[in-house]
Amino acid sequence: MEILEFLKQENISDKIISEIKSFRSFYKLEAEDERRIPKDSYLYYGKEIWEEAATAIIAGENILLDGPKATGKNVLAQNLAMAFARPQWDISLYINTDASSLIGSDTFENGEVKLRKGPILNCAVKGGFGVLDEINMAKNESLAVLHAVLDFRRTIDLPGYDRINLHEATRFIGTMNYGYAGTREMNEALASRFMVLHMPVISAENLQKLIKDKYPTLKPEYISQFAALFDEIRKKCEGGEISTRSLDLRGLISCIGMMKKGLGVTKALEMGLINKCFDEYERQLVLDIVSARLPESLSGESIFS
Repeated sequence: MEILEFLKQENISDKIISEIKSFRSFYKLEAEDERRIPKDSYLYYGKEIWEEAATAIIAGENILLDGPKATGKNVLAQNLAMAFARPQWDISLYINTDASSLIGSDTFENGEVKLRKGPILNCAVKGGFGVLDEINMAKNESLAVLHAVLDFRRTIDLPGYDRINLHEATRFIGTMNYGYAGTREMNEALASRFMVLHMPVISAENLQKLIKDKYPTLKPEYISQFAALFDEIRKKCEGGEISTRSLDLRGLISCIGMMKKGLGVTKALEMGLINKCFDEYERQLVLDIVSARLPESLSGESIFS
């Protein structure tokens, strides 16, 4: 489904859709950059979040998507690049990311020193959408680079070169969650440069829409069973009975894909969800949740029409 048709289907405001169309027609792209526009993606279901995120982008703001695991932060970021028809750069801010890997560094080419552009610089000059993944894992050197890029200055100073002004269409979308090793509290200076959206847990209704969109021939009774199964695992995680290892939405979608290829339902769920628990007791708890809903003998082919 074309992304703008999807937005209409989700009852996104006509004014917002009109503004997105104006943005797309006003900011043209070079042919070589069009290949970076995401083409194939899951769809993010959630009218309010869509309208808030799109309005912030239209208003020229950068946004920060904050939420726990399996809330669709990266999916929404990719969907926004699709909707606004902008090239996307995925920028992982892990602990060893430094300024040169973000902005660029000198390289020797054809007998002379040239600047090899990093993802932040490429995104800045081409009017792209830069997805700053796990931004609360970045070290201070990386954050210092981002400050001037993200605030009203919208510039990058390149020592030995020149000051670069950001393209008017450039936006940055940060994603973050707490609780993983290496994450930390985001400082106020960086947080003030974003509009912040707290991503809600996907509802059972929207999860069913997502599964049906990906696998339209899956029988309705199994769409609801898989959505309920995922919700039950989430409740166990929230109650502290199990870790979040098996709360893997990508894993669930991939499991259904393996079922479609003929793998048994329980075997597929073991590979994609259950076996991600490396503690045997926890693994058995998740297996019990699956067994209570789906018979072990259920074949993959039988759940599709």
